[in-house]
Amino acid sequence: MIKIVKRIFLIFLAFIVIGFLIPNNIASPIAPNEIDKIDPKSFWYYPWGESRVHKGIDIFCKKGTDILSPVSGFIIETGYSSNGGNFIYLLGPKFRTYYFAHMDTTFVSQYKYVSKGDIIGKVGNTGNADEKPHHLHYAIETVFPYVWLYDNKAVDGWKKIFYLDPSKTLKTD
Repeated sequence: MIKIVKRIFLIFLAFIVIGFLIPNNIASPIAPNEIDKIDPKSFWYYPWGESRVHKGIDIFCKKGTDILSPVSGFIIETGYSSNGGNFIYLLGPKFRTYYFAHMDTTFVSQYKYVSKGDIIGKVGNTGNADEKPHHLHYAIETVFPYVWLYDNKAVDGWKKIFYLDPSKTLKTD
């Protein structure tokens, strides 16, 4: 029995280590020449409606602009919510999830693998963005907390250990 538990633990540990070793190489979810404006100061902006703080950035562009997968990974959820409208959650390298919201259309389904650069949807203004300019709400979360990101001066600053500022990781080349 102890050998089995030990073996399961080692397999789990190997899975975690391999997950962190996979290169990330994050690309822009919108082709750089299609972007009208990025509001990098919107990350962790307070006050921000029901969610209190804005946990991502907004990338403004024309309605129907292609949304590209910034990394290779698995679609773990798609759907519609009153806040995010049409949305997608993508699980990528280093156990990070990528959240895309306010999409006009989604082209992927749950549990499918997508490659970096695949078109996963189109920009829109669904959900609570229905009266706002067309944009992509883009957030990066981490499954494992990054405790060094704790911010005792920010509203809900303890939650920052689970969110990365996309404007710092975004590559628009």
